[in-house]
Amino acid sequence: MATETAQTLDRGLRLLHLVADTPAGLTMTEAAVHLGVGRAVVYRLAATLVEHGMIRRDRSGRLRLGAGVLHLARRAQPLVADAALPALRRLAESVGATAHLTIADGGEAYALAVVEPSWTQFHVAYRTGSRHPLESGAAGKAILAGRRGDHSAVTTTGELQQGAHGVAAAVAGVEGLEASVGVVALTELDPVTVPAEVVTAAAAIARALA
Repeated sequence: MATETAQTLDRGLRLLHLVADTPAGLTMTEAAVHLGVGRAVVYRLAATLVEHGMIRRDRSGRLRLGAGVLHLARRAQPLVADAALPALRRLAESVGATAHLTIADGGEAYALAVVEPSWTQFHVAYRTGSRHPLESGAAGKAILAGRRGDHSAVTTTGELQQGAHGVAAAVAGVEGLEASVGVVALTELDPVTVPAEVVTAAAAIARALA
């Protein structure tokens, strides 16, 4: 009985991941083929996940993510931010610039955690919860670069705020998380040392979340 229950749970989780990785949605037949099970099994798994709000069926009958996933994501965000804070503090103090962890939220970059340096007289005020298009600013561009497998530092100037300089790098290797780590300053940042420090901080946060 325990083996059967574990197998059902495994299949249910695999179906949830499959739906999450297919933005256009899946038919029951497609899901059955991907999972290597019969349609009747998929119907039972889907019915349970629908009941818990984790997936839904659209008007055409395709399986898509449900609102229940958003609830879990909101609960997970503070845990991610807490894990990132030590590396962000080190980065902010070392560079003397505002450090941030930014995640992808749809087509936007969302500032999940922000740490300001303690010793600088002036620095950029970058609020937690700030949003901007992924295509603008170092943080969003680094996330897009990460999707292409590029985890090197991205540098921008004046894209989100006139006179601001940003450097960011994608957080690599954390399943289910699209994020970047970066700094933003009112003055030019050292083009050699700062990108290296940002990449190091992104790697530290990836290890903390692994």
